[in-house]
Amino acid sequence: MRAPLSRTAPAFVEMAHRIVWAGAATVDADGRPWSRVLHPLWTWDGTELTGIVATSPLSPKADHLARHPHISFTYWHPAQDTCSAMCDAEWDPSPEGRAAGWEALKSAPEPVGYDPGIILTWEDPTSPTFGILRLRPWRLYVLPGSVTTGDGGDVLSWQQG
Repeated sequence: MRAPLSRTAPAFVEMAHRIVWAGAATVDADGRPWSRVLHPLWTWDGTELTGIVATSPLSPKADHLARHPHISFTYWHPAQDTCSAMCDAEWDPSPEGRAAGWEALKSAPEPVGYDPGIILTWEDPTSPTFGILRLRPWRLYVLPGSVTTGDGGDVLSWQQG
């Protein structure tokens, strides 16, 4: 069901933060998809949904995003809960943005929060291999497993514009 962002975003964040790990896809210079697993942190402020993911700005995804600044995320849980976000993505190269992202991840509650310093090459927010990717969803989809098993619930879909 088409639903407003005010209904879809909180349902998306609840499911995404409960599942934690997402399959993420970018497109390379030749238009071929690349997928990997990432760990985004989402923030719903009542008006806007944004996300961040800590990842290396030296990775292949950085080259992909330089050409095609879009990334999609799909979460799946064994109870058949699934949700997806299609996003515009932009690196935050500023020292302030990197430090804020580091602290946001470190201070977020478990299971989605973690100390980025556990990654061997990330000593602190100034480490060359540490980057903050800022996410702005333009489409969300939330499918509780209870819908597929006939136990009720709502499929929620939102798209910008």
